[in-house]
Amino acid sequence: MPIDPSPPIVSTRIERTPDPQLQVIPDEQHAQLALREARVLMGPVVRWLLRHGVNYGAFAEMLKGSFVTMAREELGRAGAKITDSAVSVMSGVHRKDVRNLGQSPHRMPLPRCIPLAAQVLELWRADARYHDANGNPRGLARSGASESFESLAREVSTDVHPRTLLDELLRLELVTLEGDLVTVVNRARLPAPSIEENAAVFSTNAADHIAAAVHNLTLGGPKFLEQSVCVDGLSQQSAEHLHGVARALWQDAFDSMVSKARERVQADAPANADARIRFGVYYYSEAASTPLTGSS
Repeated sequence: MPIDPSPPIVSTRIERTPDPQLQVIPDEQHAQLALREARVLMGPVVRWLLRHGVNYGAFAEMLKGSFVTMAREELGRAGAKITDSAVSVMSGVHRKDVRNLGQSPHRMPLPRCIPLAAQVLELWRADARYHDANGNPRGLARSGASESFESLAREVSTDVHPRTLLDELLRLELVTLEGDLVTVVNRARLPAPSIEENAAVFSTNAADHIAAAVHNLTLGGPKFLEQSVCVDGLSQQSAEHLHGVARALWQDAFDSMVSKARERVQADAPANADARIRFGVYYYSEAASTPLTGSS
């Protein structure tokens, strides 16, 4: 039963330094290393995006703003002059796009992203030609020259075959197919408030976790605590049992950290209260497969 703990942390005390020395060089070897591991890192993120209907084009467009924002921060950290040209050179984003994004690209509207399958449903719900007497989307014949699912799909896209769009809608359980009749399934069309809240918690938790790792991997000086234990050779029952163990450990850690944090908040003078922390735990298990690694 291999147990793979993370390497021990030399120091968990983080002291602010004006400019921690960068420990990596932006050259071809480091770029290949980062891309190799980013491919592993992005797997779950891309799965999450796909399940929410985000395609590559919209994500790539959104990333321009992230690259510009981080490039500005990196130039500022190094004390370099922050110009559109300097940001473009570091980020690879065209200077015209850097200029258009401005000083606060994170505040720019997000790219509009409507999956083709969703566009088919929108037109189906909006166009009276495809409605019944009550104004609701009526069942459509799968094929036909007019007022069929085929004609509806071709109005949305002539590049994707109607059968492909039908298969996607069936996969998502947004339509049913009985014989030759395609029918819309009535489902909630807006994200539930809990989904919005949970997504925000996910993004901030994961961002701080990755930020700690990026600090440890790229900057000199003391390191943030970032540890895990990886175990394989387990039955599903053992994995579930260890999940319960992890939850109990987290409850103890949570109670202790909240108590200590309250003490520090009460002791710190408001004038010096310019720092924040995040302390968390996660647990994940899946069926045995090829070990998660970016190495080729």
